[in-house]
Amino acid sequence: MKYIYIILIGLAINFAFTACNTEEPYSTAGPEDNPRILDPTFIDRINGELPVIATINRDNNFEMSLVVTPADFCTVSWLIDNDEVHTGKSINKKFKAGNYHLKVTVTTFAGKSTSREGILKVNPLENDPYTTEIDFERIISPGGKARLYGDNLDIIKSIVIDNHTIKDLNYNAEDNIIEYSVPKDLTEGSYRVILVDNGGLEYGGDLVNVFASPVIYSGAERSKPDNEWIMNGINLDKIADMTFAGYTISSFTELSEFKIAFICPNVEVGEYVLTGKTSDGTPVNFYTNKINTTEQNVVISAETVLWSGHHYVSWDYEDGNPNKTFNLISKETFASLKAGGTMYIYCSVEPDATYHQIRTTSGWWSDLNGTSATDLSQDEVIKIQLTQDVLDQINNEDGFLCVGHGYYVDKITVL
Repeated sequence: MKYIYIILIGLAINFAFTACNTEEPYSTAGPEDNPRILDPTFIDRINGELPVIATINRDNNFEMSLVVTPADFCTVSWLIDNDEVHTGKSINKKFKAGNYHLKVTVTTFAGKSTSREGILKVNPLENDPYTTEIDFERIISPGGKARLYGDNLDIIKSIVIDNHTIKDLNYNAEDNIIEYSVPKDLTEGSYRVILVDNGGLEYGGDLVNVFASPVIYSGAERSKPDNEWIMNGINLDKIADMTFAGYTISSFTELSEFKIAFICPNVEVGEYVLTGKTSDGTPVNFYTNKINTTEQNVVISAETVLWSGHHYVSWDYEDGNPNKTFNLISKETFASLKAGGTMYIYCSVEPDATYHQIRTTSGWWSDLNGTSATDLSQDEVIKIQLTQDVLDQINNEDGFLCVGHGYYVDKITVL
């Protein structure tokens, strides 16, 4: 009898647990609890860059549903490029081709919030006109000249930026480029470009960033003492002076809309902060890693010689011949270098060679990221930007090579 009683107690306990498990998950979450996005899982940033969370073709809708808690006490906002485009736990919306910054924010009625973000990639269809980003051509100024790179752009008759329709386009068929004049009354900000064909159909052209004040977007990160320091950007002819390491520089070797240059003061090697201002006191902006700031951290370094000599290169030689490649700088040397510098390869041509061409590769003969074969017609200095991607490639793919035919490597330095 005692044994039967124990069994009945066990069954009762088991039934109690089963009954509890039939409840909805998180059903006890209340209005004061912290919000959470349970599903889907958003990938973390990769090397500081937002991950692509969805890729679709432009003829499909972007669809996503969230599972959140506390489900009965929160709102969900969907933001594209920081503008709210939808509310609710599910979205089903069409977008033009382009890359979009998507952010989902969940906020409780008590004001607590959490968010996730990533890139929504919308691909054009096969014969669509579309644009690509080559360099800094999407940083533009009111009243200035600008261009768009892409494909199938010959059918585009106008473009629209912030409700400004631009019909005076110059299409370059050889390079597939559209050149246009930026409207003078366009205010500062980020805007999506709309491409319009002759039939009135609209296509996505991605973002442009409009600045009325000076913006330096390249050349400011590094220099050498007592050497010319060249920087590129827009509206640079408005700059009155630059301040650096206790020096205020107001005399420039070149000052134009797109370039500023001056002699770097003879300071000690190290890290400093660079600022600038216009004649009316407006600060100069520096566009670094897609962020606009008024201060730029710079590295002042002396040029370091990695190798010097006179080494002939020709891939016509058999494997094992020391002149088939240039491989005289160790992988450990590159491992000691910091990203952001520039490598200078001093080359001289062999007059008797039938042609002269240089390629810079990893030890696996893969072109270094951002480089390609260069034909040499005379003695020349090849510049390689040592980005972190390039240094990682050299480290992961068995070192650094110069390959090609008909030239000598005479010196390699880093600044």
